[in-house]
Amino acid sequence: MSNSYFGEIGAAVKTLATGLKITMKEYFTPKSTEQYPENRKTTLHVAKRHRGRLVFKRVTEEDLQDAKIQARGLKVGDYKCTACTMCEKSCPNDTIRITAHMETLEDGKKKKVLDDYLYDLGDCMFCQLCVNACNFDAIEFTNDFENSVFDRSQLELHLDKEVYEGGSLPNLINGGAPLTIGKFNTKTK
Repeated sequence: MSNSYFGEIGAAVKTLATGLKITMKEYFTPKSTEQYPENRKTTLHVAKRHRGRLVFKRVTEEDLQDAKIQARGLKVGDYKCTACTMCEKSCPNDTIRITAHMETLEDGKKKKVLDDYLYDLGDCMFCQLCVNACNFDAIEFTNDFENSVFDRSQLELHLDKEVYEGGSLPNLINGGAPLTIGKFNTKTK
């Protein structure tokens, strides 16, 4: 019977009724609106693994216990980058450009010194290949997503010259506001 003309019409009406049932259910469900950006500081939650922008990692007190950090003579607050250019080479669309020079130390050894670490946030596709290629754990993506600007040139960041303190939202690095499943800062219309 299903192969007949009237069987096909019946199946089409059944499919149409199923779609209309879902549509009508959603039509009468109360709508809610996330109040962004007005209340973003109190209730906005961003996943910790969200890739928002690239930043340099700085040496902390805990890092000073590491033998590799001690051998390089770094202090608290210094960046970990050695200008090895592995991140630049792994970037598929040339978002990172590193400028460095060789410097001779007092003991006669040569060391590569970072002059500029240019990161173009506007061209980045947030693939995290640069972070994975870094042998010194010197860069990471934060979950700071508020990067809107009127001029694209402002998206070119010099990571070696800035100290990232977190974004415009409180506790953003740890995910922002605590995640509460099913509860939003909303207005019901």
